Amino acid sequence: MNNELLSIISYLERDRGVNREIIIQAIESAIQQAARKSLDVSNDLRVEIDRKTLSIKAFDTVVVSDEDSGVGFLALRRARTLKRDVKPGDTLDIEIPPSHLGRIAAQTARQMILQKIREAERKNVYDEYKDRIGDIVSGTIRQIIHRDLIVELGKTEAIMPAKERIPTEEYNVGDRIRAYVFRVQSGVNGPAVVLSRACSDFVKTLFRLEVSEIADGIVEVMGVARDPGYRSKIAVKTLDEKVDPVGACVGLRGVRVRNIVRELNGEKIDIVRWSEDIKQYVAQSLAPAKLEGVTIDPDESRTVHVMVAPDQLSLAIGKRGQNVRLSSKLTGWRINIQKSGEEVSFEEQRETAVKELAEVLDISEETASTLVANGFLTTDGIIDAEIPYLQEVTGLDEETVRKIWTAAQGANGVDEAGE
Repeated sequence: MNNELLSIISYLERDRGVNREIIIQAIESAIQQAARKSLDVSNDLRVEIDRKTLSIKAFDTVVVSDEDSGVGFLALRRARTLKRDVKPGDTLDIEIPPSHLGRIAAQTARQMILQKIREAERKNVYDEYKDRIGDIVSGTIRQIIHRDLIVELGKTEAIMPAKERIPTEEYNVGDRIRAYVFRVQSGVNGPAVVLSRACSDFVKTLFRLEVSEIADGIVEVMGVARDPGYRSKIAVKTLDEKVDPVGACVGLRGVRVRNIVRELNGEKIDIVRWSEDIKQYVAQSLAPAKLEGVTIDPDESRTVHVMVAPDQLSLAIGKRGQNVRLSSKLTGWRINIQKSGEEVSFEEQRETAVKELAEVLDISEETASTLVANGFLTTDGIIDAEIPYLQEVTGLDEETVRKIWTAAQGANGVDEAGE
């Protein structure tokens, strides 16, 4: 039994991080409660485990009596075989052999030991991670249950619910993963360390780790709006006029933002210069669309009206309204986008767009005409679309679409990471 106890205690102490004294106390308490239920002993029964040898001893405190009998009493005649000078009314500690605990007591004790140990483990996990909310941790995926990921973080298991996953990412058991400690909750089934890769704070924390100026407090992140897996907008401002907040986040040759894009598996990131002037802030957040004017609605609270040229309308709104939606979320203002009144005829607009695309992208006017006919009037609009979407809408083959998309990036000075 001693060897078995030693193995259990050593495993829990070494691999599960549970304090040795807590384990021994849990075992003492479990055996004590099991014995009280299973044997004819008093409520004064106590169990002691030697801290060095791990030998188990159980003692029941009984009252010496020459009249009463039953649980908690010991006949005077028998008591004097243990202690000669004992008198009626005295109390004696009688050692109970561990074998007397019986099979039922042992089984009950085992269950209670496991329960006590689980409680100790849960407390350890909660104490360790309650102050780590907001950190980024690394772990290994051990199990996938209905798209929920069970992640091993050293001695702790965490969960990443399906809704906290980036929808474009797929995982396999054994994959390494980095994630944001979203919350730690203590419940009946123990504390659950909940991880997230889809929350906006994950992007914010990645920038804090990657950009020293943010970590040092020189550049401040004012807000993040995110469509996980597709696009994020992050607003930054500087507390030192000598430091360009956007340049600091992009890094030399784009290395900083490229590292973050790589961590997010290609998610596009727009770094926006924050401004107290809401008109400037909205204009910055809607980039790369070029605006003709921004006016604040005098009647509706926190609402702005944005005027754009017809060829900038789709770019300002974005694919499935993504650009304006994220801009609105980032600024905290409702943004209404309208076309300007000064319009050239449709045919003139189309002709100009076809010629410009053909020249800039080095493609035939026929191919350029196909792009324009499907709403892609500028290189910005082409870059903003995904390659599969371009191919589906235009009907062009994949090789041609890739060449067009790459040429559009080159024309705008954008590298493959989207900076």
